[in-house]
Amino acid sequence: MSLKQKLMALGLSSAVALAGVNLIAPAEAPNGEPILHTYLDPVDIITACFGHTGTELELNQFFSEQQCIEMFAKDLGKADRQLRRLTYPVQLTEGEHAAYLSLIYNFGAGNFQTSTLRKLLLRGERVAACHQLTDACGKHGCNGFVYAADIKLPGLVERRKEERKICLKDLYVEQNH
Repeated sequence: MSLKQKLMALGLSSAVALAGVNLIAPAEAPNGEPILHTYLDPVDIITACFGHTGTELELNQFFSEQQCIEMFAKDLGKADRQLRRLTYPVQLTEGEHAAYLSLIYNFGAGNFQTSTLRKLLLRGERVAACHQLTDACGKHGCNGFVYAADIKLPGLVERRKEERKICLKDLYVEQNH
């Protein structure tokens, strides 16, 4: 059974599972395979599996693949509920949904809630909102979405590019930005 099928079997929608498999898992775990133990991420946050963080984690914990998939499904479900609440009443395209779900999973709902990206989306400026994934300017200069603890991470630069591409795919616009 594929990761997408396993996530759907745990109650996630096809769109959420697709975002998890195509955007989040490859960015959070090498080759999309869960990391079966706790580790310190690039900014020293205790992490496990598919980018799961939480106060219950301690260094030197180990997990089965099934435990990791269950944690991933729970984390994706939570991020999806946050996304739907923060984008209501906008009906997101599948691409927007996947891209913004990946962003919330990575940067948190609080950061999404206060972002220019969200303001643009709620004003109906959907293309401009997608471009914020790679063009956002903040205290670190342009693209605050590629920094973690004041460190610019190359993996986040690539992740944001992929999110923007997917975000724009259903909006039928010129994508040469």
